[in-house]
Amino acid sequence: MSVLPIIEVKVGLDFGRGTIPVGRLARHTGQIYFEFQPDFLERGLEISPLHLPLQPGLQTFDRLLFEGLPGIFNDSLPDGWGRLLLDRSVRLKSILPEQLTPLDRLAYVGQTGMGALVYEPTHLKDQTHASINLDALASQIEAVLAGTAEDVLQELLTLNGSSAGARPKALIGIDQARQNMVHGTYPLQEPYEPWLVKFPNTGDGSDAGAIEYVYALMAKGAGLQMTEVHLFPARHGAGYFATKRFDRAKDCRFHTHTACGLLHSDYRTPSLDYEDLLALTEIMTRDVREIEKMYQQAVFNVLAHNRDDHAKNFSFLMNARGEWKLSPAYDLTFSAGPGGEQSTLVLGEGKAPTILQLRQLGENAKLDQKRITTIIDQTQDALSHWKPLAQQHGVNKKNIALIAKMLQKIRSWSPYDR
Repeated sequence: MSVLPIIEVKVGLDFGRGTIPVGRLARHTGQIYFEFQPDFLERGLEISPLHLPLQPGLQTFDRLLFEGLPGIFNDSLPDGWGRLLLDRSVRLKSILPEQLTPLDRLAYVGQTGMGALVYEPTHLKDQTHASINLDALASQIEAVLAGTAEDVLQELLTLNGSSAGARPKALIGIDQARQNMVHGTYPLQEPYEPWLVKFPNTGDGSDAGAIEYVYALMAKGAGLQMTEVHLFPARHGAGYFATKRFDRAKDCRFHTHTACGLLHSDYRTPSLDYEDLLALTEIMTRDVREIEKMYQQAVFNVLAHNRDDHAKNFSFLMNARGEWKLSPAYDLTFSAGPGGEQSTLVLGEGKAPTILQLRQLGENAKLDQKRITTIIDQTQDALSHWKPLAQQHGVNKKNIALIAKMLQKIRSWSPYDR
């Protein structure tokens, strides 16, 4: 990589049939600018309808939010694990991470980001479909987290793509028998399909993957829309959690936008309420079925003590025709939010949202009362299977007891115990 920062990046959309030029990002004296291509304006595709209006001319953005990027392009940048990998990788080239601009970081995403946005120029090396061994990959990740294994940084950086979150992740291709795995950052050939595999972080227990897998099973039991999930065996620990990617379908790519990026709401300082997310779903989809799916996620997150329910953990997908829908639910697990509260509030309540407040949330969104009752009852029934499912899939006994206690505590809350 050149020490000189990139001053212009070309942005495109690739739905799987070639790149459609979208526009150009440029940086001058610390300010980032964006301008749509005239041909793209004629297509009428709104890639970020709330904060990047489809209009001619230069657009500028708040320098203090997302390092000056609009939310849609900030969505393409990895954070947590992915940012750590890139920062360590450039240090090996005698470049300080602080020297990297957001445009430099987008060049490392290139063609490999989540969703359908692509960027030029790109700093990534040529694609590979080499075989993957999850235990070997886990050992490499542990070494990186310990501050060693500099020789594997580039491979792990490529495998991460632009996936977000604190836990280490790898984009891989898995065959239908779930026996063979290859690098999955680039387009895959049959019989491989695109999946995302998670690995424990330094603060996670060895059963973190099993806990998330059980939560995914319970979410499916509660009626939430989920992609396929699998718990791959591990040499150490209960297994590696894997989920099929929802931004890919055979040869197609879907444009992906988080609630964080859509609303320009910094997930590091949570300020959203589920009322905001339900309203956003109505604006984006105009479909009561999608609104109901968002409500199902709200109910599950509250009753399942998934309190890391910040704005990056809700996304919308757009197809090549410009039609939006809510993405399948993801990042569902037992977790704590800021101060132990929900990251996303329920009618202003984060510490101990009640069933009554969840009901009122659904009613405010004009959902049918019988359907609201069904969603809550179905979720409570699904969560009642925590213990047997956790035992079956190797969750630590102490964690089984702890989570069971918390789920029971939430279940015991009455509308009048405040």
